[in-house]
Amino acid sequence: MNYAPKSIRPFIGAKDYQKSRDFYRALGFEERIIGDNMSLFRVNDKLGFYLQDAYVADWVDNSMIVLEVEDLDVCAKDLLGKGLPDQFEGVRFTGPRAFDWGRELYMHDPAGVLWHFCEFKK
Repeated sequence: MNYAPKSIRPFIGAKDYQKSRDFYRALGFEERIIGDNMSLFRVNDKLGFYLQDAYVADWVDNSMIVLEVEDLDVCAKDLLGKGLPDQFEGVRFTGPRAFDWGRELYMHDPAGVLWHFCEFKK
């Protein structure tokens, strides 16, 4: 690619758009409203995703996002310390788990999107 890509931002859907917006703000993302049925959620200028007020079960149930982190222990402590499963129905965490390539913590959002928080071996 010789056109200097600057960021990559997937689109994900939501069963309950307002609930998912609340969830991602509680998770620590910054929301920028794009329109009545879409928001951009970012952690910085390069890392983010678009949340749509749209739900297609086959699409959402098969959506996965990988967020690489520097230190999975710090990430896990922060995420698990927020008590999100008690605040948002359907949210659940699994892990951390160790693999040959590194470690990973899994999170399902309120709609069922699967997040992989990963620390890759150096």
